[in-house]
Amino acid sequence: MLALADSGGRNVNVALAARAFMSAARAMAGVAVPVYLATLGYGAARLGLLFAVVAISSAAISAAVGFFADRTGRRFFMVAVPLLTALAAVGYMVSASPLVVFGGAALGAFGRGSGAGGGNVGPYQPAEQALVTASALPAARTKVFGRLAFGGSLGALAGGLLVGMFGVGHPGGSGAVAAYRPLYLTIGLLAAVAGLLALFLVEPDRAPGQVRTRQPFFPRRSAALLYRLWITNSVNGAAMGMFGPFLTYWFFARYGAGVRSIGILFAIVNAVSMVSNLSAAGVARRFGLVKATVFLRASVAVLIVPMVLAPSFAIAGALYLLRMVANRIAMPMRQSYVMGMAAPEERAQVAALSNLPAQASSAVTPALAGELFEHVSLSAPFLGAGILQLANAALYYAFFRNLAPEEERGAEAAPQSAAAAARGA
Repeated sequence: MLALADSGGRNVNVALAARAFMSAARAMAGVAVPVYLATLGYGAARLGLLFAVVAISSAAISAAVGFFADRTGRRFFMVAVPLLTALAAVGYMVSASPLVVFGGAALGAFGRGSGAGGGNVGPYQPAEQALVTASALPAARTKVFGRLAFGGSLGALAGGLLVGMFGVGHPGGSGAVAAYRPLYLTIGLLAAVAGLLALFLVEPDRAPGQVRTRQPFFPRRSAALLYRLWITNSVNGAAMGMFGPFLTYWFFARYGAGVRSIGILFAIVNAVSMVSNLSAAGVARRFGLVKATVFLRASVAVLIVPMVLAPSFAIAGALYLLRMVANRIAMPMRQSYVMGMAAPEERAQVAALSNLPAQASSAVTPALAGELFEHVSLSAPFLGAGILQLANAALYYAFFRNLAPEEERGAEAAPQSAAAAARGA
């Protein structure tokens, strides 16, 4: 059992279950939506525009969640945002009009990552991270985030298996809406369950000094940390905008893989790589959060090259699996590090605002990637993304190598707060 603060065990378990259901919904949407739209005649350039709209709307929702969650509580957003995704899925069930396609994607954050992106729960993540961090002791934080990531990966595995069960083929026009309707119904039900599960969360008590009725929009105590994150995350966001939203489309266009094949691949990726989530805490203890994160990010960047040059769907899928193993270990470590370094009363704000530049840059690069896909090659956007991710690893090391979270500092530095450490760097 993890050593958690009061109500921590319950909150972590509920958040884990909600994340599993939400990740399953997003995994299904990550496979279904790009292929569905391609069968409707959406080319890479138009898909790039859609993904840009989704990135902008997700950034706006995430910023709102971060701003209000530290003031009014985090649970409300963990209930409301999944229900918005369920509503978007209902829209996709009944119409393929551009208004519904773009509006539903913006509302439900469809197109934010692939079906193998375990742990992706959407724009309510700032509230989730802040609530879970407040429920866990610092020494258990990375382990808790590893468990959450494992739950997300488990959900993504289930989502990949579920989407692989729908033999929708490649119908066009009005036939596509009918063929995909059961799939979108399943997505909506999974998202609704995630929102309803969050009703069982308990808001952790906050110390008087952590409750501010007139808290400023900008998190002042964590400002130095935030500035560094803006730079590194903007570079990573630009890379993800060129890579993540197009992965399903790339498998479809490059190898002719359909929904069933891609769904099964993503299920295999999640099954093999999700155990790596649980190893994050051990890797962090041995090497340190920053050093381990830098190495893993660099590995993810390098592996993209042989993946996009692979001659077959099977080889490309195997190389993608290796990338995801490294990414799954790094993901909870990155989240844990940010929450450990942020001031307690500013955690949701930091989680939201730190990702705004990433969301902004990821809103710009899909349109560029779409043009590269159509006019240069299917490999060009991914190779560009690899270069950007390698630059991100170098920047992350330069900015954070001398900033250790509370649990990694020596006993003599224990009284020093994480926020003070960030300010003094």
